[in-house]
Amino acid sequence: MLFRKDHKKREFESEALPHIDELYRTAVRLLNGNREGASDLVQDAFAQAWKSFDRYEKRTNCRAWLYSILMNKAKHYHRRAATRKVIPLSDHSDENVLDNLEGKIIRPETIRDEEILDALNRLSGEFREVILLADVQEFAYREVAEILEIPIGTVMSRLSRARASLREALLHYAKEYGINTVRVKKTE
Repeated sequence: MLFRKDHKKREFESEALPHIDELYRTAVRLLNGNREGASDLVQDAFAQAWKSFDRYEKRTNCRAWLYSILMNKAKHYHRRAATRKVIPLSDHSDENVLDNLEGKIIRPETIRDEEILDALNRLSGEFREVILLADVQEFAYREVAEILEIPIGTVMSRLSRARASLREALLHYAKEYGINTVRVKKTE
């Protein structure tokens, strides 16, 4: 029995652990930059993966299997977060807090990562999921469909609308920085 547990541990470490940093980065994006929540989310996902590792088919796509678990855990996280009470900043007893937050915004000459990430964070959770899986993590549409447990047509539709929303959200930055926003039509 000891040999079996040790073998399971080695297999889990070799198959699953190489993906931990990648899952963490995705979790941070899923949680709008909440690194502490992302760490907890990844820890929960890996705990679930460890418990379910007996059902994992060896030598299949462990990365996609882990992403399926992460996405399910993220859905549960968002459901719990939706029921939490939020106290508006304007209700804070320190009147200087709002004054300290205001200040002159300095604009760079190119679109910054923060602006792109902010636009990504403003997408709905469904759109953000498909962008992260398809465009950032480079999963195939079929794999995204399996991870999110939705039809492939839904993946393609959400991805198209998510990309359009990102383009629209970033358009004003591009214009502000003088980046050419005119689309060039392909000629045959």
